[in-house]
Amino acid sequence: MQFGIFGVGDVARDPVTGRMPSEHERIKAVVEYAKLAEEVGLDVFAIGEHHNPPFFPSSPTTLLGYVAARTEKIVLSTSTTLITTNDPVKIAEGYAMLQHLADGRVDLMMGRGNTGPVYPWFGQDIRNGIPLAVENYALLRRLWREEVVDWQGKFRTPLQSFTSTPRPLDGVPPFVWHGSIRSPEIAEQAAYYGDGFLHNNLLWPKEHVQRMVGLYRRRFEHYGHGSADQAIVGLGAQVFMRKNSQDAVREFHPYFDNSAAYGHGPSLEETMKQTALLVGSPQEVIDRTLTFREYAGGDYQRQLFNVDGIGVPRKTVLQQIEMLGEVVQVLRKEFAVGRPAHVPDAPTHESLKAAARAAATEEDR
Repeated sequence: MQFGIFGVGDVARDPVTGRMPSEHERIKAVVEYAKLAEEVGLDVFAIGEHHNPPFFPSSPTTLLGYVAARTEKIVLSTSTTLITTNDPVKIAEGYAMLQHLADGRVDLMMGRGNTGPVYPWFGQDIRNGIPLAVENYALLRRLWREEVVDWQGKFRTPLQSFTSTPRPLDGVPPFVWHGSIRSPEIAEQAAYYGDGFLHNNLLWPKEHVQRMVGLYRRRFEHYGHGSADQAIVGLGAQVFMRKNSQDAVREFHPYFDNSAAYGHGPSLEETMKQTALLVGSPQEVIDRTLTFREYAGGDYQRQLFNVDGIGVPRKTVLQQIEMLGEVVQVLRKEFAVGRPAHVPDAPTHESLKAAARAAATEEDR
């Protein structure tokens, strides 16, 4: 099982001190978080994609390429790659290049995003969100798997004898997670291809997450990729820890209350009961995270934690990552207890390369 951190790259004022960091400070800080995440033993660092203030990560491949040069082991991913408004050709090229630079330590999570105006900015219509996601991803898969592509669709100009370069490292495309919090069509798409499905369950109650992940698992089995409990599932959460829970709740309250995502809605305490917002002591975070197997419908492959954003200062985020490194050591052991042997690990470049080699050998027989 993989554990890591993810962020959306917002630039927000610290409600306690009133200080607003610059974009430059936030970008540099996020690189620092990725490096520390590797140092404390986390498996994954993921960053989102946004093209509007108050967010900065308009070019995830640039940021992740910079991080790749400063790390050695951690898997570099996205918490959203906009499959709807990005050209599939550019996604194919950009992430294959990143894959080479990072020696295979790359996967990505496809999503439609949650910013409506981004569609017309990139020449698209939000009413075509689902059809765009379906068509663009179908083309992306072909670009990574076929040397020469002839293609014609509804939303972009045709391709004739087109070869995307560079080709995927070792002939193995990056693994794709499909991220969605509300669209069953995306869960269906992930199941159809046998890809991963990641539900960022921060803003939704457990029952909703269970329905979405359950749909994906059933359809994964329907399409013949394995049994439902072998489907590749990831979850998201947000964490804020202090030595004791009272201090954690007290310190996190102003960030929650002034957050654009959380504030002016259900209380912190109610949100913690209903969602994957984890605020408390390290042991409380461990205990709550272990219950996420209920959300996921069984054993799952990837758990990402958000420790960054909503104005939480750099020093505090670094403390959270240090504490998370210790928490994850316990979680790894606990999640391994009773895990069935037939439930796969999270795919990596090496495991995908080995599977491709085995499939080629079987064909030659």
